[in-house]
Amino acid sequence: MTVEETHDPAACKRVDAGITRVFQLLGKRWTGPIVAVLTGGPAYFVDLRRAVPGISERMLSDRLSELGGAGLLVREVDEGPPLRVSYRLTEAGEALEPALRKLGEWASTHLPEERDGGIC
Repeated sequence: MTVEETHDPAACKRVDAGITRVFQLLGKRWTGPIVAVLTGGPAYFVDLRRAVPGISERMLSDRLSELGGAGLLVREVDEGPPLRVSYRLTEAGEALEPALRKLGEWASTHLPEERDGGIC
């Protein structure tokens, strides 16, 4: 009997399409931390930059645009003066909070902490 005769393609495990979509967005560097910061409420661009160490202004801007395009956050402009831009999660973005909290708990239990170059 050949491998082709014994192999059942329907029995192959496949990654769930939803998991694939979520990690295509949230699996990008910086995206998860940005959303996690925003679960605490709206934030100005400069505050987000400070809250996510190591991110450049350009990368933060790109990630915020992607999250907005995905319907997870909205950009709000306060005409001022001075003109200020804040970002807040939409209902869909806020719905990520329990999952992010659980992932953080999992990481605390199962992933070793960095010993050098920690954030605080």
